[in-house]
Order: sequence, then structure tokens, then C-alpha cells
Amino acid sequence: MPSPPRSSPGSAPCRLEWRPSRWQCGAQLLITALAPWALCSSDLPAGLRWPASLLALVLGAAEAWRYWRTPAQRIVILPGEALAQVDGKAVQDLQLSDRGVLLQLAWRHQGRRRWRLFWPDTLAPASRRELRLAVRARCISRSRPAVAP
Repeated sequence: MPSPPRSSPGSAPCRLEWRPSRWQCGAQLLITALAPWALCSSDLPAGLRWPASLLALVLGAAEAWRYWRTPAQRIVILPGEALAQVDGKAVQDLQLSDRGVLLQLAWRHQGRRRWRLFWPDTLAPASRRELRLAVRARCISRSRPAVAP
């Protein structure tokens, strides 16, 4: 019977798909629905309350619709020194922030900072763990230590 290899042959790439969250879209619509009440309860002059409420409704609904229509993105985090990819384009400075139930994945592409928010309804717990491990593995320094042993 052959013996198993002593070390792992290497990590497989982490492949994820980001898509808009129903939870985030619902939260945006809820805040949009409550905005007219908040504006009418404020100290705005009486002549501005209803126009401001209507403007808040229109802008909030348009933002929720724009968010919901955002196309899905494929994210590939390759092991080792290779650059991560978002929709097939190489990105630099990949960072993951854990915000409780939310995960924020940020990167730099063509000098601009971009990010995606992963809500619990868009990423299964196993995929969340895979993403955390893939980003953490990239952060490990492979250079020699800066101090004497």
C-alpha cells in the first residue's frame, strides 16, 4: 500500500460568485419607505416636506433598482503569489474585513479602490470559510524575517 505524501501538493484556487443580496435590497427599500415619514417629522419648512419626501422615495427606489440589476461577478483567489482576479481581470491589494455577519472584500484595480459586500444570503457558510482561509493564506509573508533568529 503506497504511503501518503508528506506535504500537501498546494492549495486549490478559491472561486466565488458575488451577486446582489436580497437582504440588502430589502433593507434599502425599507429605509426608502420610512424616509418620507422621517422627513415629514423633521423641522423642514412645510413647503419642502412633501417635495423632499417624494425626492427621497424616487432616489431610494432608483438606487435599490440599480443595485438589484448589478451583474454577478466571478472572484478567483489563486494560491501563492499569483494575483487575484475579478471577472477575469487581475487585481491587487486584496483585503477581507469581517463585519460580523457581513464580509467585505476590497481590492485595487487600475488605481481605484473597489469592494463587494457578502451578506449571509449570498455566501454559504462553507464558502465564507473558504474565502477567509484563501485571503488569510495570501497575507502570510513568504519573505525572510527582518530580525536575526
